[in-house]
Amino acid sequence: MNTAHPKILIIIVTWNKKEYVINLLNSLNNINYARESLDIVVVDNASTDGTVSALEQHFPTVNLIKNSENIGGTGGFNTGLTWAFEQPETQYDYLWLLDNDVVVHKNALRELVTVLDENADAAVAGSTMLQLDYPWQINEMGAFVNLELGSLVLNRHFEPIPSWRNKKIAELLQTDEDLTELLIHCRPTLDVDYVAAASLLIRAPIAKQAGLWLDFFIHFDDVEWCLRIARMGHRILASAKSMIWHLSAAAKVPSWVLYYDNRNILYLLAEHNNPQAVKRVTRWIAKKALYYALLGKQDLAQLHLDAIEDFQHQITGKKAIQLTGKTSSVTSIETIFQDPNIKRVLISCTVNCQATKIQSEVVKVLKQRPDLQVFYLHPPKQLKAYPGIQIPRTKPVYVSNSRLLRYWDYFKLRHSFDLVFQSDYHPIIPLSWLGKQTIFINDENFCLRQKPTLKAIIELLPTLWRYYKG
Repeated sequence: MNTAHPKILIIIVTWNKKEYVINLLNSLNNINYARESLDIVVVDNASTDGTVSALEQHFPTVNLIKNSENIGGTGGFNTGLTWAFEQPETQYDYLWLLDNDVVVHKNALRELVTVLDENADAAVAGSTMLQLDYPWQINEMGAFVNLELGSLVLNRHFEPIPSWRNKKIAELLQTDEDLTELLIHCRPTLDVDYVAAASLLIRAPIAKQAGLWLDFFIHFDDVEWCLRIARMGHRILASAKSMIWHLSAAAKVPSWVLYYDNRNILYLLAEHNNPQAVKRVTRWIAKKALYYALLGKQDLAQLHLDAIEDFQHQITGKKAIQLTGKTSSVTSIETIFQDPNIKRVLISCTVNCQATKIQSEVVKVLKQRPDLQVFYLHPPKQLKAYPGIQIPRTKPVYVSNSRLLRYWDYFKLRHSFDLVFQSDYHPIIPLSWLGKQTIFINDENFCLRQKPTLKAIIELLPTLWRYYKG
């Protein structure tokens, strides 16, 4: 290894995020690392937004690999890794895997290299990931894997850095502040089960020895790779001094990705020799399918069943997913109220009327339509963290604080409404049965769905029971 400036290959995968990947490549020019010791490979997964032509024009020294179709993060990184493995063995000391929608601190790479240079028994070092939309808040500092429950435990998840609250991302990218001095009990490095490939540095020979990622398409592929490398006898370390900022998924509601999340966790558990956990998690996935069906999200319920079915038939890679629930931007919510058949509307207390931007829309419609009645579910004690009425001239609907009596109250309210607003972040199952239609709304979009039916639930039960029994 070149001890002065180890030679590093940066691997970036992109698909239809032209501006993001351009911003990332520009930021890499400003990191504190010798530019002559860096090579960059960008793998494009058949983007249609002009990414390829932009990269060819503005970054001619970048090695650009153009895949003929979108083969996901897994296929993209495997393309880059395959290219790396074909180079002479002494060409690169490290490979640095980066997501296309991150921005990197000026010392991010240097600190990762330091971690591996100082820990000969470590094969992988990963950055602390902060949230791009809330730059003073940590998303994860590495993570742990509960192989019994099939769950991830993100280290320091959502932990704030109070002194950074008023600082802009441009300032933080150049700051020399040290998280070990800003956070309680924060060591420079931490042994973890995995670090995300949003920023993952690995010794090139060990990467080649470990081999390519399993064909997951997206999600859990980097987790499995890290577990595989750890099983080879190497440490996985998260660095508190290497920082990146990544788009937060906190406000995004999972839809089609649920298929990959559920299928791939089963593959991961099976790969790491935990058949009892596979059975346990299969049952949990079946329960989640019933939960989505009871909410009226039949297509998402089916995704969970497809995930189990495809795992059992050893189907991997990309799946053609068609959802029946179509989402629309919250900016078009006013069109829903133009339906003259909608006369009685219930809004759940878990809907944030300001964040979802519906407050002003409802007020406007109430002025235009005197025949429209809007009711607001008053939060029971169980939901005391949620506010009361958030919209003027709405009528409160009270339900009991007792769970049993509350469900009786919901039962009595059946057929009372034409439309019910539910929060995508905290839906309440009985509310989906109170109106003819339900709108599931979040900070970005909404989805109008029909009321679930008892017949559809009954038809689903044999399949659920089969998977539950294993």
